[in-house]
Amino acid sequence: MNILILGSGGREHALAWAIRQNPKCDRLIVAPGNAGIERIADCARIDINSRADVLEFAEDNAIDFIVIGPEAPLAAGVSDALRAAGFLVFGPSQAASQLEASKAFTKEICDACGAPTAAWARFTDAAAARDYVSAQGAPIVIKADGLAAGKGVTVAETVAQAHDAIDLIFQGEFGDTSVVIEEFMAGEEASFFILCDGTDCLPIGTAQDHKRVGEGDTGPNTGGMGAYSPAPVLTDALQEQVMAQIVRPTVAEMARQGMPFQGVLYAGLMIENGQARLVEYNVRFGDPECQALMMRLGAQVLDLLLACAEGRLAETRVNWADDHAMTIVMAAKGYPGAYEKGSVISGLGDMAESSFEMVFHAGTSSDQGQIIATGGRVLACTGRGNTLAEAHDRAYRLVDMIDWPEGFCRRDIGWRALSQN
Repeated sequence: MNILILGSGGREHALAWAIRQNPKCDRLIVAPGNAGIERIADCARIDINSRADVLEFAEDNAIDFIVIGPEAPLAAGVSDALRAAGFLVFGPSQAASQLEASKAFTKEICDACGAPTAAWARFTDAAAARDYVSAQGAPIVIKADGLAAGKGVTVAETVAQAHDAIDLIFQGEFGDTSVVIEEFMAGEEASFFILCDGTDCLPIGTAQDHKRVGEGDTGPNTGGMGAYSPAPVLTDALQEQVMAQIVRPTVAEMARQGMPFQGVLYAGLMIENGQARLVEYNVRFGDPECQALMMRLGAQVLDLLLACAEGRLAETRVNWADDHAMTIVMAAKGYPGAYEKGSVISGLGDMAESSFEMVFHAGTSSDQGQIIATGGRVLACTGRGNTLAEAHDRAYRLVDMIDWPEGFCRRDIGWRALSQN
């Protein structure tokens, strides 16, 4: 098969790495890719948010299967254009992608199907939003309604912080968007990944992300500073509860409203006292959770994605090894605020690459044999082992082999699960 992956981050490098191992994959193209991806696939410079450009490229290169990695092309309707032209696509429609593109849309779906989530309200006026917060008090959660690359959420510990977050959103920090204000939910957060083909659902893994930039889960939210899989808090019993009370009702409601969901449904959950409530949905694999999941799933990923795209999930199973994976994000100093681009990263040439140790690239490019940092989150050092401690040690060993003074990472990824062992 000729396979095209859209995207340029660590998620897409991990997907490419897993798909490349499957013998069904003849030619692999990633658009636009990065310095790590270009070592295992052809890279193409096209505008992945342009329906016309992606469609023309797929036709010119006789593509058999397209995997859409990030959320922006999905929200732009790229999957719709490809399907209308007869291509096999992994990724939801533009309408179904509203589950991530609009926080208010997701809340309305949850209300319609009875899925447990936080109490909420939506505002298009800053003064009304501030008055609501003043009446509710803190802690409280402020969210930009639209896409914000994982950074449009503020867990405000004071009313003043909430007011500042509201003002920032209405000043256009995240584009032209309204504000969703939610009840603060206490508990332990975890991620649950489910493939959906419009009718059937297949759980494919759990993970726990570390959103805060600082150790001890302090500082501002980021796109994710590290993750591990599986998440011990999501027991088998709790996973079945989530499927019965949240995921299956959501998928049924989407179908009822004429927007059947086909792709990966990433449920962010808050767990307290043995019960789970939905924090949010994403309609693509998380980053950096994807890197840990792909290390554990390996070559079967292509078969799973194909079954999802072809509507065959009812007859499909996941073959899990009883193992663990952890990924550590190395970011440019200053992230998630202002950071410098263009620094040189050394030490990557000596890295082992196997199903137990991989450095996935995110914000990188190559220039005359050198690896250049071009983004905020730049590398994802990922280790796999029989225990979480073994995966942790492998991942941090990779971190310590990299010579990049302009980068940093958290040194406590997995602390919660490791402290319980």
